[in-house]
Amino acid sequence: MPVLPPVALRLLIALLFLAALAAALTLLAPPRAGPQVRFAFPPPLPDPAALLPYAPETARAANAAIPIDPPRAAAPAFHLGTADALPQARALDCLAAAAWYEAGDDPSGMRAVAQVVLNRARHPAFPASVCGVVFQGAERTTGCQFSFTCDGAMLSRHPGPVAWARARAVAAAALAGAVDPRVGLATHYHADYVVPIWRSGLVKLAQVGLHLFYRWPGDWGSPAVLRAAGGSEEPRIAAMAALSPAHGGAEGLPAAAAPLAYLPLEEPETPSRPTPTLAPKVAAPQADSTRIVLTLDPAAFPGTYATRALAACADRDRCAVIGEFPATPAQTPAFLYVRDRRTGAEGAWWDCAALPRANPRRCLPKGTALARLLAEWG
Repeated sequence: MPVLPPVALRLLIALLFLAALAAALTLLAPPRAGPQVRFAFPPPLPDPAALLPYAPETARAANAAIPIDPPRAAAPAFHLGTADALPQARALDCLAAAAWYEAGDDPSGMRAVAQVVLNRARHPAFPASVCGVVFQGAERTTGCQFSFTCDGAMLSRHPGPVAWARARAVAAAALAGAVDPRVGLATHYHADYVVPIWRSGLVKLAQVGLHLFYRWPGDWGSPAVLRAAGGSEEPRIAAMAALSPAHGGAEGLPAAAAPLAYLPLEEPETPSRPTPTLAPKVAAPQADSTRIVLTLDPAAFPGTYATRALAACADRDRCAVIGEFPATPAQTPAFLYVRDRRTGAEGAWWDCAALPRANPRRCLPKGTALARLLAEWG
């Protein structure tokens, strides 16, 4: 075997040393930085009370001017993150309440509202529970995410038994995985007779009944942002106790609940003056209209307005009577009576600013709650 000269041997040793050093430095070097991921905070939640001061006709025209960008994908089927009976029952009734109070006794509208609630329940910008989504901000007097939870609507009107059963059926189907593809990944909606300030930053997806549906633009409005399932905990909501035994006590036990119906008409009141016998002035309705307008006598005992409303409705199955004073026909109604014999819904309310009532639950709601009630019974 040939022997390397001393110089070549030293050179070989040096090369081997450098190779070993390079290998060691490679092993000990810190890992390369990966691509930077920018953290984006969730977009701000809309304030339902932040509306532009438009009349309903102007608002409808402004809303119609914005083109619809139909959903490119339906939402994935929803599943709760628990099989426990109590959170399932709470979620079911919260979802049914949102559907009925927001869309009325209209299965099509209720399905669309339920889809928005379930989209929110999986979106990182919202609470991770159905009841948490529905009653988000309900402790405020304004600014709750679903206005019926803070505007007194739950005190002034309840669904009838048949209507409540329908709402619960819609909610049960949605919680079992039924999807409404019409509204896609919508997380926001509003009535077409108002223009919220937040509307311009969203993508308009669809119109279902009186409601316009929107999603956030970009990643926050994409399927990738949704959680795989809903949460495993559903909070007890005290305001739901009149509708839901699952919300009726600290452990979800049934509580003393109001009947599932609109407030009955009977009140323990006696007229303080003779009741005038005036023939009601009824606006001639359309052939298929259920809305009747009565001109009220300001000197009459307010309780007689309900009697006149019953007489005006006569044998109609579904009827709404709006009472107006002669001097203010275009302003807030002085009285409202509604009845639907198919669902058992019935209620009467007065404008308590002009006609004080002993029971505050008899007072007409204000603002958007009144507008929604009138639109529902239009």
